[in-house]
Amino acid sequence: MKKYSYPLYEIRTITDLKDMLTQSVKLYADRPAFWARPIKNRPYAPITFSQFYQEVREMGVALPKLGMSNKKVAVISENRYEWAVSYLAAAICAGMVVPIDQNLPFEDIQSLLNAAEAGCIVYSAKFSDCLIAWNAAQKTPAILINMDIAEDNESELSIRRVLEKGNALLAAGDSSFDDVTVDPSEAKVLLFTSGTIAIPKGVLLSHKNIVTNLMDMCQMIYIDENDIFLSVLPLHHTYECTCGFLCQIYRGSSIAYCDGLKYIVSNFKEVGATVMLGVPAIFETMYRRLWAVARKNGMENKLKTGLKISGVARRFGIDLRRRLFANIHESFGGKLRLFISGAAAVDPEVSKGFRDLGVSFLQGYGITECAPIVAVNRDKQYKDHAAGMFMPRVDIRLINKNADGVGEIACRGNNVMVGYFKNDAATAAAFVDGWFKTGDLGVMDKEGFLTITGREKNVIVLKNGKNVYPEELEFLVCRHQEVAECMVYGEYVEKHQETQLSVQILPNFEYIQETYGDKQPEEIEKMIETIISKINKRNARYKFIRNVYLRENEFIKTTTRKIKRYAQVPLQPK
Repeated sequence: MKKYSYPLYEIRTITDLKDMLTQSVKLYADRPAFWARPIKNRPYAPITFSQFYQEVREMGVALPKLGMSNKKVAVISENRYEWAVSYLAAAICAGMVVPIDQNLPFEDIQSLLNAAEAGCIVYSAKFSDCLIAWNAAQKTPAILINMDIAEDNESELSIRRVLEKGNALLAAGDSSFDDVTVDPSEAKVLLFTSGTIAIPKGVLLSHKNIVTNLMDMCQMIYIDENDIFLSVLPLHHTYECTCGFLCQIYRGSSIAYCDGLKYIVSNFKEVGATVMLGVPAIFETMYRRLWAVARKNGMENKLKTGLKISGVARRFGIDLRRRLFANIHESFGGKLRLFISGAAAVDPEVSKGFRDLGVSFLQGYGITECAPIVAVNRDKQYKDHAAGMFMPRVDIRLINKNADGVGEIACRGNNVMVGYFKNDAATAAAFVDGWFKTGDLGVMDKEGFLTITGREKNVIVLKNGKNVYPEELEFLVCRHQEVAECMVYGEYVEKHQETQLSVQILPNFEYIQETYGDKQPEEIEKMIETIISKINKRNARYKFIRNVYLRENEFIKTTTRKIKRYAQVPLQPK
């Protein structure tokens, strides 16, 4: 049940992405839509909504002339302005746009291109040689458009030249972009979800799916033309694409592309960013580093005192946070107001910690099949342990609830996907009585806040019939700063003829050395075992972690920093 404690924000109605873009350019024509580096290592420069609109139109009239009206256009590159132009032009004027993860091994990229039957590929220079070789072996070669070459060559088109040809067509009176009528319900975006074992499923989204999500999220969280978003997460992922690109075009905000994770703070300062979307691993690392720097500089006690003073003042309605922690705010450029976390649950200590320092912190829950946001905390109505409240146009229910009220999250609404690409069986299996089954488990409180307890496929069933959610135990383990990351799983132990709970842990070697000095491996092992022992004492016996393994290297992860569980542990019993 939704119980909004204050009114939803007013928004304008949009019917599709073309409608969104044409409305926005009228409202925000001369405002910067993007801050981009025209040349590497040069300062950020603004690109207005008018320029962006013009280049989307140029690409939009050029693609059909290249035969792409009913064909798929794949986009593969790092986060950059040309990606945004290509995505919207293809989503409006081509058969379908297919964003592909640029960090995948090329053999996986090749498999996805083959599966999608891409007729055109727009990409950055680093993929040039591989794509030319791949294309030469195709019975029906794709059109290759390189973002980084100045002139066409025998194998590739230059995106600059494609845009110039589009510009000439528009100047000559080509009205094909303006005349396009978008069917909001037609599948126009093909997204391949992160796979672990087989080729990932292709999720088909429509314009209606996406614009429904845009309108909903902007009713829940206030965003306007004064905001500058620092784009950090990969754009091929629907979380960043919908919430960190299309949302900004809708609301008149600006987007600045980050130079890399290690440059987040300096990029914030350079561009004066106000908001950043991220995943828990990014925010937890930033928060730990903030306190590590305070300790190193002998400022830890002063910071703790400031937090106490601020806490007392806030109880009397006085907000001293930006004044007391001015140095921290200035290190981010002085304009940062909001962090938004998604993709997994964030430690409440981190979200509350940033908020105590004067930076609002919200988290949400989504899934690619829902375009993606399903629930989110609100600016003034939030719970740090919860994923949030369900969006205005989303209906939800929990199915197959257990005695604790935990059930599989099922949802229904205009944000739910058209279906899976060329997989009617998977599509049918994903729905029950018109409700989409997310595969995630959660519990809902009386105020309408959803808490995610784990993935249904990750649940560990023990011999006694008890269910254990590994995410719950991982959260407890990772709250200790001596742990960098961990993964809990069920391990069949032959000796005991049963499945036991095991954990693989990557120690936080940097923190351990900084805090405790040089430690031998056996000392670190004992330190970690003590942590696990403390966790076991607070839990029911069936949740005891019996086996502990230390790692020297990071886990294999997706590009959104989620651990690939089934890529770590052998599937065969021990």
